[in-house]
Amino acid sequence: RNNKMNLWLKKVWKENKSLVVFVSLMLVFRSAVADWNDVPTGSMKPTIVEGDRILVNKMAYDIRVPFTHISLLKMSDPQVGDIIIFDSEVADKKLVKRVIGTPGDIISMTNNVLSINGQTLHYKTTKNNNSPVGYKDQTEQLNGVDHIVRLNNQGSQLSNFNAVTVPKGYYLALGDNRDNSADSRVIGFVPRNEIVGRSKKVVMSLDYDDYFLPRAERFLHSL
Repeated sequence: RNNKMNLWLKKVWKENKSLVVFVSLMLVFRSAVADWNDVPTGSMKPTIVEGDRILVNKMAYDIRVPFTHISLLKMSDPQVGDIIIFDSEVADKKLVKRVIGTPGDIISMTNNVLSINGQTLHYKTTKNNNSPVGYKDQTEQLNGVDHIVRLNNQGSQLSNFNAVTVPKGYYLALGDNRDNSADSRVIGFVPRNEIVGRSKKVVMSLDYDDYFLPRAERFLHSL
């Protein structure tokens, strides 16, 4: 019986060797080099919308042992304004947020207005016909990285927090949909070793409200 099994395995390997090697290399590539990540929630609206598949550069900060968080070589550190993807142990899932504070930064928020190291950020109202009723979109000028945030006109429990200092080895990350995001205000600071990559582009997007049809305007859209 064992001989028959061995012969069968050898035959399967011989006939499918190329496929097995291809699949293995693809899995290693997606684990350590680049991957795409589905975004199922609106916590990063309007920058990223539900149904977006974002490209994740997994070598942006580290070269890692495939299928692990073990860093072989640090390439760089996350910067303020970066959109990061991290495996949150606290939330027990993969999250996508924007870096607001790096180690040593002092951050506070008052009525959805951020202050970083004593400097209050500037905001400009942005017209967006897609904003839901009761919300407004504003351009947040974040240390040279201008991006749009979505705010509830009435605010929320997330609209304020007292000054905190980002510890060494951690980052403060927020969602662009400020009043609808379980981010550092809920899960705490993000450990450096949980961060798996950075995203700057949408690969493709499927409209959940329109039979999952592709959104042509989101194809290769820059974030």
